[in-house]
Amino acid sequence: MSKSKLEYIWLDGYKPTQSLRSKTKIESDFEGTLEECPMWSFDGSSTQQAPGGSSDCLLKPVAIFPDPTRLGDGYLVICEVMNADGTPHPSNGRATIEDDDNDFWFGFEQEYFLWNPETNLPLGFPANGYPSPQGQYYCSVGAKNSFGREIVEEHLEICIQAGLNVEGINAEVAAGQWEFQIFAKGAKAAGDQIWAARYLLDRLGEKYGVAIEYHCKPLGNTDWNGSGMHANFSNSILRTANSKATFDTICDAFAPVIKEHIEVYGADNHLRLTGNHETQSIDQFSYGVSDRGASIRIPVVVVQKGWSGYLEDRRPNSAADPYKVASRIIKTVKSAKL
Repeated sequence: MSKSKLEYIWLDGYKPTQSLRSKTKIESDFEGTLEECPMWSFDGSSTQQAPGGSSDCLLKPVAIFPDPTRLGDGYLVICEVMNADGTPHPSNGRATIEDDDNDFWFGFEQEYFLWNPETNLPLGFPANGYPSPQGQYYCSVGAKNSFGREIVEEHLEICIQAGLNVEGINAEVAAGQWEFQIFAKGAKAAGDQIWAARYLLDRLGEKYGVAIEYHCKPLGNTDWNGSGMHANFSNSILRTANSKATFDTICDAFAPVIKEHIEVYGADNHLRLTGNHETQSIDQFSYGVSDRGASIRIPVVVVQKGWSGYLEDRRPNSAADPYKVASRIIKTVKSAKL
């Protein structure tokens, strides 16, 4: 009889930023399908998702990936959190996504810092003071510019082994700052894969004794870039528009709902969305072709293809929940009066 390790992964109820939780379930003669993964329960009183007197919450498996980080037969099982009666828990952002036909495609650009727990600073920062100003680190090579590459390369490899649709990695603008990109057809699938990739990165950090810092402005009020999770998105209308007017109408639909988007685009975003460092101010909305200082960038390739393609919302920050980001974007795009 063979034994498999199923790592059930979910989001807790902490506010304003949820954290990943997981626990291992052993299954016999498991063949690796989602249908074989049973519902499971956990103590919601320990994750701020239930009171102690009625603490059972349910884990509903929704996606499964091979787990390349463990010896033997292992799987990552992404779960939604449900109440004991089977209804979605209030912390369950995935359940709010209205994309049952997977018409929406998302590509998330996940930025983060590799963080030294001993100095409480990014890798590459001296214990006192700062390294050379940013500029030399973006897409850099060499020991003076690139810090933690072995971690980033290993993360890329295990994401590929897990079957995640990771599309690339690069060093970012600040020392110790990196990015990976994931694309999926279907908002839920894109969110599942981002969370699986974050989980694998956090686990890998344990191995190297390095923390993963997702806060959007971990260096505070300094001249160092913050971290985002730019959301590239499209639906069949955008992909086949062949019309500047269609893009304008969809972008214009975002202007009246700045507050609704910022509410789910990650905590402390006011520290990052200042109008500097390739951002628009948090209380303003703008869009433009190839404009990285806008709220929404229209990629130049859209114009080159006769106004068909996708858009990039640059406001979501690195700690945002991709499920909630996608859900809000879908609502706004669907509200556009085309």
